[in-house]
Amino acid sequence: MTEALKLAVVGHTNVGKTSLLRTLTRDVGFGEVSHRPSTTRHVEGARLSVDGQALLELYDTPGMEDAIALLDFFEHLDRPGERLDGPARVARFLEGNEARQRFEQEAKVLRQLLASDAGLYVIDAREPVLAKYRDELELLNSCGRPLLPVLNFVSASEHRESEWREALARLGLHALVRFDSVAPPEDGERRLYESLALLLEHARPALQRLIDDQQLQRELRRQGARRLIAELLIDCAAGRRSVASEAAQAAVEDLRQAVRQREQACVQALLKQYGFRREDASTADLPLSDGRWGDDLFNPETLKQLGVKVGGGIAAGAAAGAGVDLLVGGVTLGLAALAGAIAGGALQTARGYGGRLLGKLKGQRELSVDDNVLRLLALRQRQLLLALERRGHAAMDSIQVDAAQERSWREGKLPAALTRARAYPQWSSLNGHRRLGQAERQEQIDQLAGEL
Repeated sequence: MTEALKLAVVGHTNVGKTSLLRTLTRDVGFGEVSHRPSTTRHVEGARLSVDGQALLELYDTPGMEDAIALLDFFEHLDRPGERLDGPARVARFLEGNEARQRFEQEAKVLRQLLASDAGLYVIDAREPVLAKYRDELELLNSCGRPLLPVLNFVSASEHRESEWREALARLGLHALVRFDSVAPPEDGERRLYESLALLLEHARPALQRLIDDQQLQRELRRQGARRLIAELLIDCAAGRRSVASEAAQAAVEDLRQAVRQREQACVQALLKQYGFRREDASTADLPLSDGRWGDDLFNPETLKQLGVKVGGGIAAGAAAGAGVDLLVGGVTLGLAALAGAIAGGALQTARGYGGRLLGKLKGQRELSVDDNVLRLLALRQRQLLLALERRGHAAMDSIQVDAAQERSWREGKLPAALTRARAYPQWSSLNGHRRLGQAERQEQIDQLAGEL
């Protein structure tokens, strides 16, 4: 079996080495990420495998802190009449006392790079090009290993990419990779591995396997996420409550609470699908509050914020009741909204439903989730999915969800799968059904996932 490629991740203190590894390994728990300098004090490793075969070993190293002094020290390592090459000079340094004392951090870095096939030199692209960085690169080049600069944090508006490109070219480093461990480009990993393949021709087959597998895993994550959202929507569309008129208000609140809890379960499943933690979505920015969505599904203002039109008449006149429908002979109307409309003198908005509907108010009623709430659920989960796709596993801020720009879920007809689900209450866990493996339900979920 071919031995795994070894990469040392090196660079100055606090440039994002551990952050890069978290994103490459999709492990939010790898190492310690902090804004404080010198967080990593020893070498940590991670392994990337495909079908049980280790293809790449990544080693996180401490930050280099005193390259200028160490480079001066290197100049005095040659003995009289002797001219050591770079690797020999590094080896002599590592044998001496200074490598265990004054330059202990730098020694750990150089020792790991010598034991690796290549190094990734991580650069905080927001930093100016200083002499200490040039000295670091000269020291690292002394190890005789291929070195690939990685420009980190290039998504930041204040990056100095052009300055770094010029400085690296002057040092003979023309191949580099743009990356961002907080908001990685979709093709960032592929570009990194392709650039490594140019430096390490013998490793090209293994790196290509890694590229192919990561593309496959990305697509499987997306498919799984779309299916989670589709299951949520089918569950809510098929949700139903049968109640007598006098118990309607309590039933409305019960159904609302069930929908809220079901949406929250979907949020947690999506976070797990993408390898993020529950606390990554714990603030109102999502908008979540203490792990729950802060903007209530059943507040018309929430609908407006996402561009879902709230109809006139009853829905507009009774905000507290909008969101849960009364089903009578195929006609839907918010029960609490109807009461609010009557109390507000807007009874004319209900006349189109005829005496049949008003007469039914004294009998048994079936409550379901309003179409607009289904639209809102779809928009929120799709925006969360987009945010997770763009988020690196080194991100420390709460997840930010952009405003929905699409019109397909805000306007027009709902997908046929949701319309069909209305007639099948046995398809919904909200109705207490535990056996939800019906083939027809699964078929509708697959169809809806495709549309998502």
